[in-house]
Amino acid sequence: MALHGITHRAEFERIAGAVTERAAELLRARVRVVDDRGVVVASSDPDLVGRRPEEGASDGGTTDIRVPLRLDATAGGTANAGEVIVDAPLPGEDAIPPRLAQALVDLVVTQVAVVDRLPHQPEARNKFIYDLLHGAAGDQAAVLRDAKLLGMDLAPPRAVVLIDAAAFVRGVAPDAVPSQTEVRRRSQLVVASVVGFFHLPDDTICVAGGDGEVAVLKASDSKNLASWVDHDGDPEPAGASWANLVALKRAGRALLARLRHDTGAVVNVGIGRYHPGIPGLARSYDDARAALLLGRRVHGQNRVHCLDGLGIAAFVGLADERTKVDLATHLLSPLDHEPELLRTLDAFFEEDRGPAATAAGLAIHRNTLAYRLAKVASLTGLDPRRFDDAVQIRLALVLRALAADAA
Repeated sequence: MALHGITHRAEFERIAGAVTERAAELLRARVRVVDDRGVVVASSDPDLVGRRPEEGASDGGTTDIRVPLRLDATAGGTANAGEVIVDAPLPGEDAIPPRLAQALVDLVVTQVAVVDRLPHQPEARNKFIYDLLHGAAGDQAAVLRDAKLLGMDLAPPRAVVLIDAAAFVRGVAPDAVPSQTEVRRRSQLVVASVVGFFHLPDDTICVAGGDGEVAVLKASDSKNLASWVDHDGDPEPAGASWANLVALKRAGRALLARLRHDTGAVVNVGIGRYHPGIPGLARSYDDARAALLLGRRVHGQNRVHCLDGLGIAAFVGLADERTKVDLATHLLSPLDHEPELLRTLDAFFEEDRGPAATAAGLAIHRNTLAYRLAKVASLTGLDPRRFDDAVQIRLALVLRALAADAA
């Protein structure tokens, strides 16, 4: 990992020492930093400092991972390069997958060399993100300016991906009470897995909250979701709030698989919609949190949950009326230019979903009715001939009609 703007050897050694200490604590392994000559400049084993790695490899341990470390100098300065070396876990400690260990080392380097250089900046960053997600942000221009000072770019459209990794962070024993140090360590492992998955430059848009919750402010435009866009598959839903949601959910499922592999524990992911502006981050967080809370109860664990996949539970369990109207509008949007299908649905529900009475009332053949209902199912993904889907469609029609009357 290369970092810019650092010119002094003393700063390199300071960062090397901090990286070594923090990485050793999180990985529970021996960690060393060597310079470009192969000399140990920092180590969790102080006896190795000043020696070459092979001089201290008398314990028979094996090196699991090596991460390049380069601190680039400004004009006129000298670059400092080296390598972070992580050995096998200490006796009695569980091994961490090499990919996750590398992501964690990258994360630690960024935290130490960038985030920790200003006093109290980690706390300021976490509070800043907390305020954003809970609707306590101020003027948008001021928020964007403060975000840049903290190393975050909030200009691209972003949606919140909310991760529930409480089972891993608290530990597998249900009656165990882990120490704060262990909770922090496990939370950082989850953050490192997320950062490594999305290839984020640092963790400034990924923050660990309480009780195993990790929030990611994911850039949600087409460019940043290109890896998960299926150009030959289903079209993205219309409407700004639902744009790129298909790709975002696909990314969420891939992230869930990575987290399950890295933690070996129960993990759930909630996907929030994109909402414009800085206040939209709080709305996206509310979406993701609601989807997560309801989805776990309705669909179970180890899944990606989103509002449009909750079924009837979304209309019953959501407290925010605006969100329910938005969802209703979204579900029915494929029928916006299909007045004949909308009239057919109205008649179908008026006749208690009786096909014979509906066909007679519309003066059409039953085969024509069947064709129209099948077309509704094809366009919306909801089949009015199935009870649960019919309830969703009926509620969506009612909510949308009430919103139109109110408007």
